[in-house]
Amino acid sequence: MRRGRRQIAAAVKDDVGSGGRPTAIVPADDGMQVGHSTCTVGDVSRLAHVSVRTLHHYDEIGLLVPSMRSDAGYRLYTPEDLERLQQILFYRELGFSLQRIRDLMADPAFDPGEALLEQRGLVAARIDRLRALLALIDRTMASRRGVIRMSKEELFDVFGDFDPAEHADETRRRWGDTDAYRESARRCADYTAEDWKRFKSESDEVNAGIAAVMDEGLAPDHPRTLEAVERHRLLIDRWFYPCSRTMHAELGRMYVTDPRFSATFEKVRPGMAELICAATKAQA
Repeated sequence: MRRGRRQIAAAVKDDVGSGGRPTAIVPADDGMQVGHSTCTVGDVSRLAHVSVRTLHHYDEIGLLVPSMRSDAGYRLYTPEDLERLQQILFYRELGFSLQRIRDLMADPAFDPGEALLEQRGLVAARIDRLRALLALIDRTMASRRGVIRMSKEELFDVFGDFDPAEHADETRRRWGDTDAYRESARRCADYTAEDWKRFKSESDEVNAGIAAVMDEGLAPDHPRTLEAVERHRLLIDRWFYPCSRTMHAELGRMYVTDPRFSATFEKVRPGMAELICAATKAQA
């Protein structure tokens, strides 16, 4: 038994920052030794290219708590812990704060497979945007050499303010366990920057139509108002998930109760969120 404890001590030397190549050995409940299925903090630091201090911090804030401990109390990470760390690092690369990541992954509805699907979509969108920026840089350089001529609009055509991931974590929290969310994640994973640009254009047209009936002072249950709001429902149905009129009414209520969502419509026209809410209720 004394020899076994010396093995454990050697295996976890890296947890306190000392040298040596650890071998992950820990006594199981039945007295058997488990090897190769766990990693010390030093192992994980080398594998994931993150510092030991960072791993300690993730443990302290509850973001990545090792599933096992040695008899001496040193951290031991399982393969499942490594998969969780990979997802944390994906989110970090995408610009998510540690607080947002912790809230996302602490949600009972969090599903690693769905998270990977969403992360893939976000990475693909970023790649498309970087390609668009690179193409704009090349065109601008060609314009400066006199090879081509660019209009004032072309100088800035990729600098839009639409962010398809703006409410991604909130959407997951609210509907992560629904068929609608899964269908939306499936579709969005394949959308390119050009797709999002086209969606933004269609969305602007729909919002402009709703603003027009507001400017005329039409009531929420007026046929033309209902028609304008129906186009909003069909936009969601076409781009994200099947959206019934009942579901649209639920979205309408959310638009007025959650300021983060209502602000999107209030930028177009004050009172638009309330109008959509009332019109969707009338339709449902």
